[in-house]
Amino acid sequence: MTVFEQIKKLLDEQAIEYDVSHHEPVYTSEEAARVRGVSLQSGAKALICKCDKEMFQFVIPADMRLAGREVRRQFGWRKLRFATPEEVLQITSLKPGSIPPFGSLFGLSTYCDKTLLKNPRINFNAGEHAISISMRCDDYIQAEKPHLGTIAEVAPPS
Repeated sequence: MTVFEQIKKLLDEQAIEYDVSHHEPVYTSEEAARVRGVSLQSGAKALICKCDKEMFQFVIPADMRLAGREVRRQFGWRKLRFATPEEVLQITSLKPGSIPPFGSLFGLSTYCDKTLLKNPRINFNAGEHAISISMRCDDYIQAEKPHLGTIAEVAPPS
């Protein structure tokens, strides 16, 4: 079963409504927002990180960045780094940029920034660069049950 099929199964079993869109492959949050026709902040960016010796998934609004220092301070971790593309592939069987915000599918604890909850709907790649899901943010919280906190910060202008 593909990751996309696993997400559909998870949402269908809980009778959660969602929309699927097929589009050109996208590799950045900005490209994804453009092809979906939605705001950048509604994107649920899923990041896999190694914190000390354990892997976690962090979900933040796509217009923000992970607040690494704050996350380390909150949880008492000495080290935090992004997973390498090889580690992401090993853990998820997916390439970076296609990771959905469901760490539970990969045996990872999921931490979600509270700022994402300001969006009535969230959008994310569903295991492939050319498939997106849009769903109510409240339903995402119900389905994944992530730990909620302050883990993101405003990204500097590029």
